[in-house]
Amino acid sequence: MRAVVSSCAGPLCAAARSVIPSIWRGKYFSSGNEPAENNPVTPMLRHLMYKIKSTGPITVAEYMKEVLTNPAKLLGIWFISEWMATGRSVAFQLVELGPGRGTLVGDILRVFSQLGSVLKNCDISIHLVEVSQKLSEIQALTLIEEKVPLEQNAGSPVYMKGVTKSGIPIFWYRDLQDVPKGYSFYLAHEFFDVLPVHKFQKTPQGWREVFVDVDPEVSDKLRFVLAPCATPAAAFIQHDETRDHVEVCPDAGVIIQELSQRIALTGGAALIADYGHDGTKTDTFRGFCGHKLHDVLIAPGTADLTADVDFSYLRRMAQGKVASLGPIKQQTFFKNMGIDVRLKRLHGGRHQMNACQSKTSAFPVAGFSELAWQ
Repeated sequence: MRAVVSSCAGPLCAAARSVIPSIWRGKYFSSGNEPAENNPVTPMLRHLMYKIKSTGPITVAEYMKEVLTNPAKLLGIWFISEWMATGRSVAFQLVELGPGRGTLVGDILRVFSQLGSVLKNCDISIHLVEVSQKLSEIQALTLIEEKVPLEQNAGSPVYMKGVTKSGIPIFWYRDLQDVPKGYSFYLAHEFFDVLPVHKFQKTPQGWREVFVDVDPEVSDKLRFVLAPCATPAAAFIQHDETRDHVEVCPDAGVIIQELSQRIALTGGAALIADYGHDGTKTDTFRGFCGHKLHDVLIAPGTADLTADVDFSYLRRMAQGKVASLGPIKQQTFFKNMGIDVRLKRLHGGRHQMNACQSKTSAFPVAGFSELAWQ
């Protein structure tokens, strides 16, 4: 590291002194040799600039935590970046489908709080689409830190509501169609891969749907069989389909059509993060129990069932109402958000050598590919 003397005069220097404690005046340390003009202004950089200007310089440990270990913060920054790029609407709804335990939206709300000066004139509300009463109670404890009573108005689409720890109103719904229409950002993280799929196998007689039946040879055992003739769900298969096995999720198509119509009507964007492919995979239906693969037909109810999302199908279901971008790997998404640029700056512009490789690692810091969501 090299140290240089910083000097400035005039209004700009006075503005800088107003946010930097006096102990930091006089010197700064450069982490690399790259000129400032070669550093792209990424959403992550903007987030860090806002944070430092609001609270003062941060430790290297906090910097690494911001950049490396909290992808949810990058999602929060992405939403704010999209909001700014589309004209800074006076209000927006953040809508999450299947919010799990509420951890992800909680992290995003913390980013909103850190960037309060940017969002201070924006009216924000949170809308969670959750069918599980138990999970909604857990989400309330995460986001509000207290149990929220059920709404007594049977005619209301909202079955719970409250105010988050940061003072933002939050509402719970059982169906996306119940969420008020308005300028919104939609988030679906590992939501579509648990929606039920129809499975089809190509045969000499045409497409036949895969059914689950009782095995006549073994008591208390299930097996897969092919339907003897075409079923109505086969209408979802594309006429030019080249694969010999296809999985189709009509529920996902309905949700994508609803999202597309809403965004086309009132504006906003949707971010879908899931295990999936772009119309290339075949048989992906599988079960997990204790983080291990589990036969989907054995001990039903004891394992989580999932199927990879066919993003080419989701894109078709958007029906051209909105621009569909991707899919791209999450690792690429975070790279585009500037994660590796900041790591390169942090480590003086030097690439780390992977001990298991003879060539330079593709990422500035060993382990980045494992830290980023796969």
